[in-house]
Amino acid sequence: MKPTVDVHQHLWPPALVEELRRRRQPPYLDDWVLHLEGEPPYSVDPTDHDLTRRAAQEDGLVLLSLSSPLGIESLAPVEAHGLLDAWHGFADDLPADYGLWAAPSLVEPDLDSLAKTLAHDRVHGLQVPATALATPSALEALAPVLETAQQADLPVLVHPGPAADPTAADLPSWWPALTSYVAQQSAAWHAWHAAGRSLLPTLRIAFVGLAGLAPLHHERLAQRGGNLGAIDRHVYYETSSYGTQAIDAMSRVVGVDPLVSGSDRPYAEPTDLGRSRARGDRWGLGEALSRAIFVNNPHHLLTGGDR
Repeated sequence: MKPTVDVHQHLWPPALVEELRRRRQPPYLDDWVLHLEGEPPYSVDPTDHDLTRRAAQEDGLVLLSLSSPLGIESLAPVEAHGLLDAWHGFADDLPADYGLWAAPSLVEPDLDSLAKTLAHDRVHGLQVPATALATPSALEALAPVLETAQQADLPVLVHPGPAADPTAADLPSWWPALTSYVAQQSAAWHAWHAAGRSLLPTLRIAFVGLAGLAPLHHERLAQRGGNLGAIDRHVYYETSSYGTQAIDAMSRVVGVDPLVSGSDRPYAEPTDLGRSRARGDRWGLGEALSRAIFVNNPHHLLTGGDR
C-alpha cells in the first residue's frame, strides 16, 4: 500500500541554522530570532526544527521545503552558496520517510550542479519561489532552471517568496500569508497558465496554497479575455492552510485529481478531510477524497505514475 504524503513542511538542518547565524545582513539568525528584510523580527521555536521530535508526529512520507520567504535563492551567488549547500547536505542525513525539495540559486544558476543535486535519492523535486515566475516573461527567463527538473522527470513546487513590506511592524503576524503570499501564488499560476506549458510540455508542477485560489477566478478570467481551457493533468494544487470549503470549491473547477496534501508544518497543521457529515461536520468530504489527496495524487505528482 502506498504511504500518505505531505509534500510541504519546513525544518531547518543544524548546518543551515549555523550559516544563518554567521550572517549579519538579512536573512540571518540572532540566536533563534530571525531577521528578514522589511519584516519584524520573528522568534523561532527551536523544537520546530528538531528532526527526532518532528518525525514522531508523522506517519508517511514528508517532503521538506526550504523557506523561500527567506530569499536565499535570490541572494548573490557568493552569499547563497553556503546556505544552499547546507540545505542540500541535509539530504544525506534524512531517514527514509523524509525527502527534500532542492532549491536553485536564481542569480547565476548552475544547471549542471542542480542536475546532480536532483539525482540524490532523498531529493524529490525542485522548489522555486513564486516571485521568480510572477509574469510570463519571468517564467521564460526561469525556464532553463525548470527544464532541469523536467529532464530529471521530477516535479516543481512553487512556494511563496519574500514578502518584504516596510510597514510590516504595524501589521498583524498573519498579514503576509493572507496578502502577499496569496497574490504571489496567483500571479505565478497565471504566468504558468499564459506561458508555462508551451515552454515545458511535460513538467509536473504544483502550486502551494491552492495557487492562491487563482483557478476559482476562471469566470473573471473569461470576462477579461482569457480562458481556463482544458484541465492540465500535470498541474497540481497543494492544500496547506486551507480547509474543506476551499478544497471543495477548487475540486468543482479543476477536479479532484490535481489536489495534493501539504501542511506547511510547523506554521500550520494538516486538514482532516475524512470527517463525516454524520458527525455534524457540514464540510466533511469523505474517505475517498482523503485517499486521493493524501495518497494517490501526491504519488502521481512525484513519480508521474498512475493514480
